[in-house]
Amino acid sequence: MHCPTSNSFTYNQSLCACNPGFLYNTTTTTCTPFTVSNAAAFYVGTGVDYSLHLPETILSFDSIKKYTRSQDVFLGGTLVMIVIWLLFCFVVRFGSVGDGRTIWFKIRWWISRLDVCFATRHWLDDQKVVKKRKTELGGAFSIASCILFIGLFAALVYKNISRRSIEVHSVVAANAPDLTSFSNDMEFNITAISTMSCSNLRNLGTLLMGKPGFLDFRASPLSTFANFSCQNTTNGPMVTLKCSNCQLIRDNFYTSWQFIDLPNIPASAVGFEFNLTSRDRLNKNHVSFVSGILKKGSHMSAEFVTFRGNNPNILQFNLFPRIYRNKHGLKLIEPLFHEFIPGSSFGEINQLRASLQNSSNGLVNITLSVNLLSSYIVEVDNQNLLGPVGFFADLGGLYCVSIGLFFYFLVQFEYRFKRFRREDKVFRRIRNRKKAQEHWDKLRKYVVLTWGRGSVPREDGNVALTSCCSGIFMKSNQNEGSLSKRKQHTRKDTISFNKKVSIPDDKVLQKERSDDVDNRNAHWQQPPCTAANDIPLPPSLGLV
Repeated sequence: MHCPTSNSFTYNQSLCACNPGFLYNTTTTTCTPFTVSNAAAFYVGTGVDYSLHLPETILSFDSIKKYTRSQDVFLGGTLVMIVIWLLFCFVVRFGSVGDGRTIWFKIRWWISRLDVCFATRHWLDDQKVVKKRKTELGGAFSIASCILFIGLFAALVYKNISRRSIEVHSVVAANAPDLTSFSNDMEFNITAISTMSCSNLRNLGTLLMGKPGFLDFRASPLSTFANFSCQNTTNGPMVTLKCSNCQLIRDNFYTSWQFIDLPNIPASAVGFEFNLTSRDRLNKNHVSFVSGILKKGSHMSAEFVTFRGNNPNILQFNLFPRIYRNKHGLKLIEPLFHEFIPGSSFGEINQLRASLQNSSNGLVNITLSVNLLSSYIVEVDNQNLLGPVGFFADLGGLYCVSIGLFFYFLVQFEYRFKRFRREDKVFRRIRNRKKAQEHWDKLRKYVVLTWGRGSVPREDGNVALTSCCSGIFMKSNQNEGSLSKRKQHTRKDTISFNKKVSIPDDKVLQKERSDDVDNRNAHWQQPPCTAANDIPLPPSLGLV
């Protein structure tokens, strides 16, 4: 490598190396510090995964989860809607109602018609009959209570869906037949983050089982347990161990390998990356995994270190057999990251230079240690927390809270402001007057279309009774009389029943009938009639 201008040093007078904890970037030909976020320092995730992922360009699940992580989104949205509704009702009250034809009156009238929750629960005087009243204030609070109830109901449903059950883990003792029933495909990936390649790899191929010094200690070829390989990646050489249909009987097994110095490629690493997966052979969609990046050990004080030397870097993992009863008896061996024991490392430039110049330190030793927790098996099952009785009890409580809260506001408003107690009467009076005027206008149009414009009285004066048109009220130009004292007079063709009058003969009767018909024709042909005070008494008619 060519010596960068900064964050590097020389050794053996002609070779260059990056400072401890710095990694050489072949693209930019610079030494950059190797940093790891706190979330990825030890492990990224563990547990059961269904491996059903859509591309982020189609649907971003992280952005959705960020806004639907709790019930706050429902409660916040409900509060905003209630505030907007009440503010709208408050602003509408500043509009003029006029004679009932303005848009403000129509809006306020329909708000009062929305009084569905408090129609019979308004202000009542003592010893008064309970009447169904619909007011604008009651309509505003009725809709507000409905919005609150719907929002709380949505939050309740979300809670029941997201937390309808809890996961219960029970531990049972395991025996050999139980362990042999686990049929999993396992894969171990260990990457040395460095500028090395697979050409630096040595001594991979031996598997040690049991504990050294005990009778169960065994050494066997690694190929009897798993297929192993090495692959060059952008982060460094990755050693892969794949085990198909793993039969894990021994509690402890481990294997080691080394990266040695090559010309112009020293054996050194700034960190390690691991990824362990376990997959069910029968159902490939279920996988249990653990992965992460290791930068340094917990006891190290130096921020940036470079691993190099004889002492091994030990990565310890535990394998825990689990039976998922809630997933049709799925059996998975769950890998768990247990501990990282760092080996030889250097945090100062002089120490690292001395190690690079010493051939005995020219290796990076890595050991993968796996412990099978075979004494017990964890059984995972779900326990339902949702029942119909509890759900309806919660629902009834939400309804009572929604109605009771705004009923309290309604009572306080009507108690402190007397004009709210008679809002319904004011609105009904304006609306009735408007409807009466509309009906009168329809009647006038009907008369105009039926008998002509001259038959309709003008509305520019007081109404007076006339002797024509069979008792129709007409307005006089002299503005005489009072509308409250006018009465409808008896029609001229009204038959008078008088038992004392003798029955006339046919000739007299025909004569009187003809006179009556003439009088009627003359009456319709007359222009405006005289006032009702000048109407003569009708002629007496005998029985027909």
